[in-house]
Amino acid sequence: MNKNNYTKAYSEVVEILKYLPEESVNKIPKEMLEMFKTKMDKNYTFEIDVNKSFDEQNLLEETKAIFANIFRDYWATPYKKDKIVAKENYNRQKLEAEKRERYNPDDLFKKKEVKHNYVEKENILPVEVKKEKIYQKLINFTKKFLHL
Repeated sequence: MNKNNYTKAYSEVVEILKYLPEESVNKIPKEMLEMFKTKMDKNYTFEIDVNKSFDEQNLLEETKAIFANIFRDYWATPYKKDKIVAKENYNRQKLEAEKRERYNPDDLFKKKEVKHNYVEKENILPVEVKKEKIYQKLINFTKKFLHL
């Protein structure tokens, strides 16, 4: 999510709100509506396909998130709002539990046991490698070649 997507999302929200009943739009605080209008991307064009449902529209994820928050905060009945908030809290707790399991902070500073699988090897000393001079190599090669 980048800032540019939010300006486009605000443009989409403003356009969609034009198609909603006035009584629904009036439930949204005027300051929020003004913020959408001032921060929207004026060069971004978005058109509603009236033959498609909200879910079928090609909307940005940020637009969907904005409408989810608007629905929860201003349009939902108290019962529905409580269910949404409970579901959000459950999802948040589940995510935190997964993070805690993955990055367990309790074990962060504990020393981890390191098991070494060493195999005892014979005491092998390094072998000295003698470099042969070029003329010695030629002599040895000819001896081998002549089978001497």
